[in-house]
Amino acid sequence: MKVDDIAQLDLAREARTGIPEVVLAEGKHDRDLVAVVKAFAAKKGRVLVSRLAPERVPLLAGLPVAYHEKAHLAIVGHEPAPRTGGRVLVLAAGTADVAVAEEARIVAEELGCETRHHYDVGVAGIHRLFPALDDVPWADAVIVCAGREGALAPVVAGLVDRPVIGVPVSVGYGMGGRGEAALMSMLQSCSPLTVVNIDAGLVGGACAAQIANRVASARNSTGESEPLGHEVPVSGARRE
Repeated sequence: MKVDDIAQLDLAREARTGIPEVVLAEGKHDRDLVAVVKAFAAKKGRVLVSRLAPERVPLLAGLPVAYHEKAHLAIVGHEPAPRTGGRVLVLAAGTADVAVAEEARIVAEELGCETRHHYDVGVAGIHRLFPALDDVPWADAVIVCAGREGALAPVVAGLVDRPVIGVPVSVGYGMGGRGEAALMSMLQSCSPLTVVNIDAGLVGGACAAQIANRVASARNSTGESEPLGHEVPVSGARRE
């Protein structure tokens, strides 16, 4: 579907892939952004707008908009996303990583998943991680967002029996700053995990949701009520 001479909307993407097309606000002129979002909303009833700065939210006045300021993500539409039964756990190493983690969490929910999250559980105070791991047996997939050296993702992947999606975050400075060290650390991990691009919370959330939704579909077909897996021994560690 063409919108003037600026865009061709992929209205069938969700049917093909399970992931709807998302409108990236960053880099678009205001008039073009509004035209694309309105066209999408008219045809699909619901649309996600990513990288939308707070000062641009008024551009969407007149539309039913739920804006998540931390994630810079807007959801345009009246009806809530349908639930699939998928379960995604989101972890963030530090408070500076929360914006990317929130983008991942909200996208996973928009793709039908239930989510739980624990933030500021990085390896600089690794004891903070252990209580968060109590939610791993509940989850079908785990997203780990970490900047600086990105160590949290490999650590978690070495402790759990769930698919782990590592999202490096552009937090850090000097040599390896802007997320580069975190990306390299996750890519070089001895613990198996999947790694997406720097600050790609949307991609991390979508990948985790695809996994969780397939697990949920299998669980529903077999009548299982809980995810299968192992206990996480470290989660029972003594806590102060």
